[in-house]
Amino acid sequence: MMRRFWPLLLLLIAAALFFYFDLGHLLTLEALAAHRAWLLAQVAAHPLLAPLTYLLAYIGVVALSLPGGMVMTLSGGFLFGAVAGGLYAVVGATLGATILFLIAKTSLGDYLMAKAGSGMKKMQQGFADGAWSYMFVLRLVPVFPFFLVNLAPAFLGVPLRIYLVATFFGIMPATYVYALAGSGLGSVLDQGDAISLTGVLTPQMLGALFGLALLALLPVIFKRMKRAREG
Repeated sequence: MMRRFWPLLLLLIAAALFFYFDLGHLLTLEALAAHRAWLLAQVAAHPLLAPLTYLLAYIGVVALSLPGGMVMTLSGGFLFGAVAGGLYAVVGATLGATILFLIAKTSLGDYLMAKAGSGMKKMQQGFADGAWSYMFVLRLVPVFPFFLVNLAPAFLGVPLRIYLVATFFGIMPATYVYALAGSGLGSVLDQGDAISLTGVLTPQMLGALFGLALLALLPVIFKRMKRAREG
């Protein structure tokens, strides 16, 4: 039985060490601004190793559910440009989320579903009826905490294939918004202006994301309307 839980224990230990040594200050915009010259020099000197290091760091941040995912995405755009940085962020976030999904599913999924009440069972049925649509909506609209969206499908029986594909494509719009914003941080820093996370997702961008989410929900809506007519 313990063999099933050791990956989860390793993640918990790694997360505990992260907070114990107060490494969170490294995942801030202030740290990015302070070390920008060194980071850009490393990217220029190591065109293959630098993206790989960034990718592994992003996977670790997501798999450990550490704060700083948004800063990592902005940093990707700043260091590698909007297109490449956005792609690295999407791949890193998807792989990190998938690792967490698999660990949660194998370590805790069966136990939690056995103990779950009727509410959890209904949610599970909802995913079963429209798993693609539900997953895309959860990924498109950054309303719920990322770690929660990573874990819930593991407990509700969402297939790995749906989880993986919906995560990869679902997080693309918001990720590229942040990567694009990150690609412009250099000019902000050159002017000596303060940088913050506020204002990246404008009302117009949020409206576009909600519109995409509504499109993703259309299959579920039509399915329920069809059931209502047949019933």
